[in-house]
Amino acid sequence: MKHEFAEINGIRFHYVINGAGKTMLFLHGFPEFWYEWRNLLVEFGKDHQAIAPDLRGYNLTEKPAAVEDYSVRVLVADIKAFFDHFSPGRRGVLVAHDWGGAAAWAFAIAYPDCLEKLVIINAPHPGVFARELTNNPAQQQASAYMLTFRSVEAEALLSKNNYRALSRAVFGTSTRPEVFTEEDRQAYLTAWSQPGALTGGLNYYRAARLGPPASGATEPPQPFVGSAKSLDVRVPTLVIWGEKDTALLQGNLDGLDQYVADLTIKRIPNGSHWVVHEEPALVCQHIRDFLGR
Repeated sequence: MKHEFAEINGIRFHYVINGAGKTMLFLHGFPEFWYEWRNLLVEFGKDHQAIAPDLRGYNLTEKPAAVEDYSVRVLVADIKAFFDHFSPGRRGVLVAHDWGGAAAWAFAIAYPDCLEKLVIINAPHPGVFARELTNNPAQQQASAYMLTFRSVEAEALLSKNNYRALSRAVFGTSTRPEVFTEEDRQAYLTAWSQPGALTGGLNYYRAARLGPPASGATEPPQPFVGSAKSLDVRVPTLVIWGEKDTALLQGNLDGLDQYVADLTIKRIPNGSHWVVHEEPALVCQHIRDFLGR
C-alpha cells in the first residue's frame, strides 16, 4: 500500500492506494480516517485499484476553515473529482461508512452513471434518516449527540483528557473492543491530534445541521442531499448493517427499498457501528459476493 497526495477538487488530499484495475473508492466516517479500511485495501487491492482517502478535514488531508466547505454539495464534488482523477470516463465501485456513507448516498443519487455498484455500511439513506429523526423517539434520543457535536464546546469536550470521550465513543461502544490493538488506538490518537482535524470532522455535522429537532424547532430535519429533487438511487446497492449500532438504529433499514430498486441488505447481528473493524472477513465476503453477482 502506498501513501500519496494529490490536488483534488481544489484541496490537497492524502490517500492510500493498493492494487490495479477498476477503481474502488473507500470513504470513512467520523471520527475515523483512511486506516478504517486497511484490511479491505489488502483484500480488494488484489483485483482493484483500491483507494482510501482521508476525507477533507481529516488527518493528513487539507482542512478548509469555512463550515460551508463541508456541505453535501462539496462532499459530492470531492467524490466526483476522485473518480475523474483515477478513472475518467469509467464506472467505479464506492464503499462507504457513516459520514462517508452519507456523502456516498448523495453521490449515487446525483451521479448514478459514475458507479457500477454502491456499498453502504451503517449509514442511513437520507430520506429514511430524515423520517426517523422526525418520527422515531428512539432515533431522536440516539442522535442527540449530534447537537453536542455542532456546538462550540464540541472540540473541548471531545479532546479533554487525551481524547477520552472520543476514545470511548469508538472503542467503548464496540461489541468487540479487543479487536482494537494498542497500535490501532495510538494511530487514532495521532490522527485526531493533527492540527484542525477534530474541527474538520465536526464541521460535517455543522454544515449539514444534522441531528434531531432541537427544542423549539419548527422545521423537521431535512434529507442530507443538498438540492437533489429525487431521493431515488438507481445503482445496485449493498447495505451492510451491524445490528448493535447504538447511534444509528435498525429502523433506518425500514422502507429503504422504496428508494433503492436494486437493494441487497446483509445484517450482522453482533456487529456494532464499528463492524468494519469487528468483522472484516465477513464484511469482505459480503462485498465479494455482491460484486460477483
